[in-house]
Amino acid sequence: MRERRWETTTPLTFSQVLAVGERLAALGLKPAVPAQDVICYVEEWTVSAPDEFDQLDPWATEDVTLVHVREGWRGDFFLLAGAYHTVFQRYQDVGAYCSVSHPWRIREPLRRHESRSMFWLGFRHAHSFLRIRLQTTEVITPGETRADGDRTEWLDERRAAFLDAITILDLPIETLIEKDQVILRPADPATPFFCSWPDAFGPCQFEYNTTDSFEFLVPASKLAATFAQEPAGVRTYLTGFSEEALADFAAIEPGARFAYRCSVHCPLDELPEVLEAIQPDGRLYATLCEFQTQAVLPEGDDASAIIGIVGLNGQFQIEARLNRAPLKEEAMGPWLERLIGYPMMYAPLPAFV
Repeated sequence: MRERRWETTTPLTFSQVLAVGERLAALGLKPAVPAQDVICYVEEWTVSAPDEFDQLDPWATEDVTLVHVREGWRGDFFLLAGAYHTVFQRYQDVGAYCSVSHPWRIREPLRRHESRSMFWLGFRHAHSFLRIRLQTTEVITPGETRADGDRTEWLDERRAAFLDAITILDLPIETLIEKDQVILRPADPATPFFCSWPDAFGPCQFEYNTTDSFEFLVPASKLAATFAQEPAGVRTYLTGFSEEALADFAAIEPGARFAYRCSVHCPLDELPEVLEAIQPDGRLYATLCEFQTQAVLPEGDDASAIIGIVGLNGQFQIEARLNRAPLKEEAMGPWLERLIGYPMMYAPLPAFV
């Protein structure tokens, strides 16, 4: 689910970050303390070779994924995805996972949704899948009512956007509107089919699975072709593979940038060391505090809040993520600034990070 998100407007030192934790503790909340173990999420850590991951050996890691990043790519998606699939077949295992993402363009002009969307073609041990995700122009989370006056337009656009992709892919999926929400339903109820990432009016993503690992190569290429006149940002995600396999994947269309993402288990006060290990452009995220907003804002609507730490370029920021805004829009920024002690700005994350 996309969240309402704010972040501090200026970089902070790690000492200032810890002071925010002390400030939250003084309000009766329970932030992580310096010696407490936390999970730190690492993204966009550029490396020259896969074995540079050894720099994180001092800490326990999991969910390790090597990403091949191609910016401004203009190649043939069928050939690229087919090449990854060929290597995947040589090394496939129960824990191995490979997917290739590519943008696609919604043909109908829309107001509530961005025309640029994203899809993933994925390969696992016993199946392949297509995942289709939409990007909304505004974050409206479940339970919020501020967009109810435009609900009909949101629903019509959402259904039209999904129908565009479904038609191009020739998938047996029904789209309809029931009880003021968009519903997606495969023609065969036995098909492994998942909808997720909801906003107030239905799913923003669906995933369709098949046991035939070749079935989606051609349909996915047709969807990629909707973006054919523009350079595309293409990413391939590789999880659970040996170094030998990663070397073979790296030989596919050389020129990709290698970037790791993973989870790191460490004490909170070791975050500066982790950030140093993933320089120059790796990002880290860790949770400082989680709470229900009525604990500090009894007059507002209740919401789930996460105060997080963001690290980049040797500096830190504080972020606040909420599943909904407990106050009116104009009051949110000032309240968060009083809570955190620093200027904050609204900064929702994009759908495709």
